[in-house]
Amino acid sequence: MGLRALWYCFLLLLLQRVDAIGATAEFVRVENFEMTGDENLGPLATDLLNFTQVGLGSSDPSPGTVFPLIMAEEKTRRPDVLQNLKLYKGGWNITNVHYWTSVGFTGAGVFVIAFLWFISFGFAMAVHKCCRWGITKDSKSSHWILISLLIFTCAASTGCILISVEQGNFHREVLHTLNFVLNQTDFTVEILRNVTGFLSLAKTINVDHIILQEDTQNKIDKLNINLESAAGTLSDKMNENSGKIRKGFYDVRCALIAVASVMFLLAVLGFLLSFFRYQNAIYIFVLSGWILVVFTFVLCGVFVILNNVVSDTCTSMDEWVDNPHAKTALSNIIPCVDETTTNRTLQQSKEVTRELVNVVNTVIDTIANLNAIPPNKTFWYNQSGPLMPYLCFPYDSNLNDRQCNAQEVPLRNASLVWLNYTCNVTESDLCESTGRMTPNIQSQLDAAVNASYALDHYTPILLSLQDCNFVRGTFKAITTDHCPHLEQDMVLVSVGLGLISAGVMLCLILWVLYANRPQREDVFAHFAELSEVNIAKNCSNMPARAA
Repeated sequence: MGLRALWYCFLLLLLQRVDAIGATAEFVRVENFEMTGDENLGPLATDLLNFTQVGLGSSDPSPGTVFPLIMAEEKTRRPDVLQNLKLYKGGWNITNVHYWTSVGFTGAGVFVIAFLWFISFGFAMAVHKCCRWGITKDSKSSHWILISLLIFTCAASTGCILISVEQGNFHREVLHTLNFVLNQTDFTVEILRNVTGFLSLAKTINVDHIILQEDTQNKIDKLNINLESAAGTLSDKMNENSGKIRKGFYDVRCALIAVASVMFLLAVLGFLLSFFRYQNAIYIFVLSGWILVVFTFVLCGVFVILNNVVSDTCTSMDEWVDNPHAKTALSNIIPCVDETTTNRTLQQSKEVTRELVNVVNTVIDTIANLNAIPPNKTFWYNQSGPLMPYLCFPYDSNLNDRQCNAQEVPLRNASLVWLNYTCNVTESDLCESTGRMTPNIQSQLDAAVNASYALDHYTPILLSLQDCNFVRGTFKAITTDHCPHLEQDMVLVSVGLGLISAGVMLCLILWVLYANRPQREDVFAHFAELSEVNIAKNCSNMPARAA
């Protein structure tokens, strides 16, 4: 359950941002945004713009087409314990208990070995102590045991070194993948939160009672509530799940380091103790190693299972990238919006943009470019000089994209152009220099322009969250850049654990045999007999010499 929960948290963190956004994503902006072009997006936004447009192909089915798809069908055909070892055919599905029991079966062989080792070695040790079974005096096999002991000790040491190196690579790759997901999530949260600030700012535009229509303001209020709720939910889930994932993989890393260190010391010291025939000490090491081998086998089995889960997930992501609108196990987790809903959202954002541009141009036409002094001087503040250019309507009457003409300024640099039309004002807010608008009017127009630019330029990015193009790009990047390294590192860690388990397991058996070898006692006994004979001869010769 710990492995399942850890991987479930990782997948939820990866997918939660889309679920939180739902169908509320309609507008977009980036923090510290200025009207000077794309360079203010920063590296995260630049990466997002790059990979959401590239590498996704055009494999989407026609609008409205929904077809079932079993993800990673061939890879997940495994015996299912809950179905009497019948093959599981449901594909990758982390919400299906049968998927977890079938993928858990991939580590069953290692778990069985651990159980058999625990029982059989314990029984063998009991028989050895009771029957005093060991190498006989005439045995010539001690040399072969020593050679085998050297080989298995080297194998266990190699596994320990492999674990020490690969656990670091595995941990770094996991954190690299996690940080990639978190960066994408952070960018999404910033989009959702900052656009509400722009829209709220647009609501406050009030240049001599020229404001947004009430219907438009109501739309902004509704959108802000939805977007703030989505951003809050997404941020909370991100922090909660990322903390669990980091802690879980940190614990795994500590376990691997501990296993590699302890087993290396156990293998080396055990070899030395058996070589120098410290029988009492060797039995302590044997009993400790007996339990540690079981733990290492279990850890190896866990990594075999985790490796299969990662491989299944990567394959499923890759298949989903090509079929995002198919009915799959991801359909309930990632609520991709159909093309009709996406187009309606885009149309609404264009309507709000046109409304904002219309407010700006109304102010320019009826106030800023006013030359004659009105009778009541309502809109007069001593404006003069060249006429201000109008703001470009990015869409025509049918809400299709249009090119700006020479007399219009585009949204991306309108604020910079209009700086040349701002006058210096007196204490009574009248222009005392040439200019068509006061700093106060300029700030109001800038707010409207900023909001218009955000809606026009970044709506497609947020729509990519809504129609799953953003998630497709994220999955594509993960399967291409991260999955191969993760799978390779996990295979090497599993191999290292297998070497440690098998090497130390065989070493334990040989330690007992080699520590009880009788050869040294024979040599010492022979030396003792020779010494006694020499002493007896010397004693018998002493009286003769004395005489």
